Amino acid sequence: MANPALKPSLLNQFRLSWNHFKSRLLLKYAFSYILIFLIPLTGVTIFVYENAVKGLRVEIEQSNVNQLNQVKNTIDTRMNELQEIAGRIAYDKYLTPYMVKDPYYSMEAVQALANYKASSNIAEDLLLYFHNDSNIYSHRGLADLHVTFDTLYQFERWTPAELRQDLNETRQPLVRPAENVTINSRTDPMLVMLVPIKPNDPYPYGTVVYLMKESKLTGVMDSILSDFTGSSYIFGPTGEVLTANSHGVTLPRNDLEKISGLEPGIHNLKLDGEQHSVVSVQSEENGWTYVTTMPSFQFFSRVAHVQTLILIVFCITVITGIAAALLLAKRQYHPIRDLMEFAKLKSSGKDAPKVRNEWEWIRQTFHDYIAKIDLQEPFVRNQCMLLLLKHGKPDDPEIEQMIFSTGFSHPQGEGLYFSAILSWDDTKPGSKSWQERHLLQEILSNVCLPTSGAQIFGVEFSVKDQFALIISLHGDADMLVQTRMEQVIEGIQAIIREHSQLSLSIGVGMAYSDLSRLNQSFIEAAAALEHRMIRRSGQVTYFEQLAELNPSATESFWIPRKSMLKLEQSLKQGNEPVAVQMIADTIEMIKDEPLQVHLLRCICFELLNAFLRTASELGMDSVFANMPELTSFETLEELENRLLSLAADICMQVERNTETSESSLMDDILAYVDEQFADYTLSLEHVALKFAISTSYLSRSFKEKTGSNFSQYIWQKRVDEVIRLLENTSAPLKEIIEQVGYLDTPNFIRKFKKEIGLTPGQYRKEHALKGTVVKRPI
Repeated sequence: MANPALKPSLLNQFRLSWNHFKSRLLLKYAFSYILIFLIPLTGVTIFVYENAVKGLRVEIEQSNVNQLNQVKNTIDTRMNELQEIAGRIAYDKYLTPYMVKDPYYSMEAVQALANYKASSNIAEDLLLYFHNDSNIYSHRGLADLHVTFDTLYQFERWTPAELRQDLNETRQPLVRPAENVTINSRTDPMLVMLVPIKPNDPYPYGTVVYLMKESKLTGVMDSILSDFTGSSYIFGPTGEVLTANSHGVTLPRNDLEKISGLEPGIHNLKLDGEQHSVVSVQSEENGWTYVTTMPSFQFFSRVAHVQTLILIVFCITVITGIAAALLLAKRQYHPIRDLMEFAKLKSSGKDAPKVRNEWEWIRQTFHDYIAKIDLQEPFVRNQCMLLLLKHGKPDDPEIEQMIFSTGFSHPQGEGLYFSAILSWDDTKPGSKSWQERHLLQEILSNVCLPTSGAQIFGVEFSVKDQFALIISLHGDADMLVQTRMEQVIEGIQAIIREHSQLSLSIGVGMAYSDLSRLNQSFIEAAAALEHRMIRRSGQVTYFEQLAELNPSATESFWIPRKSMLKLEQSLKQGNEPVAVQMIADTIEMIKDEPLQVHLLRCICFELLNAFLRTASELGMDSVFANMPELTSFETLEELENRLLSLAADICMQVERNTETSESSLMDDILAYVDEQFADYTLSLEHVALKFAISTSYLSRSFKEKTGSNFSQYIWQKRVDEVIRLLENTSAPLKEIIEQVGYLDTPNFIRKFKKEIGLTPGQYRKEHALKGTVVKRPI
């Protein structure tokens, strides 16, 4: 017996060597990932850092220019509104010198002034003065000129003499700079705008006086310059400061004169001993200049924030990238390790070389299993063909290439494609007819008819007792398409008669030159097959010939029967793209017909009824609870939207029904296998025959359901049962192995030891010594 201390020693030595090798590989992966992201990240960061300051400065300055232009446009609009009001006052019949002084009409004049004042949201008060008059008029009524400006409005700098002179001699609109005005013991900075009336008249007869609070103008500027922290000014045409919002920072007079004369644009100036960024725009309407100033340190503080942000983001990205590189390296190595362990498990010790690395293990595995991959090709091809039938020409180039490699590739415009569906009328599971059906499916899976130049491919799909055919024809302009299709179907029938006595029906769709429309041919074939009851059993039904079922043409218009059959079948098949196309074509067909309203309504309800019939067949009772909404359409567009929504719901329900049906079938199969796994006669063919499905469909669905193929699953169940019996009974080993359905005892022992690491006898002995269940390797 081997020295027991030697085994742990060798095991530890192997683990140390393996861990050292793995660490080097992990380090190599991690270092590669770090370089992959760090080099371009550093270059991008430097580039961003160099351009961020310049780009951000230009962006901020341009933003200030745009906002200042918006301020200019807004205030210009307000000033223009005031001049327009003055123009309307000049031509108002109630505001002539005679009307305002007339005792009878004076109240109407006061009301008119009140209306004009209310129409402006910037004017605090509106006054009307006629030249050389001792009175002035407002919405409050007539008042003495001296009383108005000595008692009601007391200006800080505008003297009564200057005021009277400006009121009588102003010939052009004039705006006085903001100054403090005392109003009933309350002082507010206000601007005064004088507009002579009539405007642009060389000999005006009066003046409209607007009083505006400075806060109204500065409020407009602040609301637009919302995130601006500097000072803002409005200068008059002669450079005087009309209004300012300096936030407590007062510039010297010479600096104000300097910025008032700036050209429109962006400037860098030294104001009051400090560098400023100055933005200036000028109004073409009234010659006003709008200026904003901001100390440069405040301006560039936003740029400094960006610099700091770039540095922080770079550091965080580097740290995150290194952590991600280590994680990716570990994840990258994990499947390689699993593959290598799998290769070690499957390879024999005699054939294994003494020194091997991971890639050699993986390469050896590929060599061992390359033949098994070829066995999966028929299943893959069937899935590709099924996609072609369900959805038309695929978008995936690899799947498209696989389909074309089977014989579908024709020059543009020289190929025809159509679909046919075979339906067995007397198939009985377990009988000889069932075996004949499988033989026919195998023969028709890929067959060529040289006489008609047709390539035929068989496709299994979910409908029981049916088998689909995809038929490819070379283009031939000398023969009718229908004639060529009939020749192909006759050839298929000849093959069926040669190998079977089964009675079957065939539904044939229309032929298309575009492979992407093959899904429509499949729907047409299903529709034709569904209406085979109008013919004798065992015959062929062409979808093209269903047109003969239409009533004779009359003056009335009805949706063609072929279109309705194709639409209903696309819904039953759950093929939403074809259903959507048929809805659009049918609605367009109805639009092109000049129909009376009552007939149009009947046709629309006929179309809707087709959807409701299909929904009823699928058990969609919830659809009928929504009947008022479905039938409350007023236009064809509304009907189309309702039908599209209903088609999506029906196709989704078909998909759910299919999934439920397939899942239920596989649950029954799995329960049967779990019960009968100890039967040595149990096989994939046996189960397929019992449940009336093909072996290829069973193999594919079983793998999707359990994650293992059929033979692996049976083996695992038998091994689990053997382990249970070894742990809980003292029955002889040969009896236990035969009891689980395995007749070759030596072969079972070899496979058991390769998977568990112990022979069944060693496993029973070790379990008896330890008194615990030995964990099986995953």
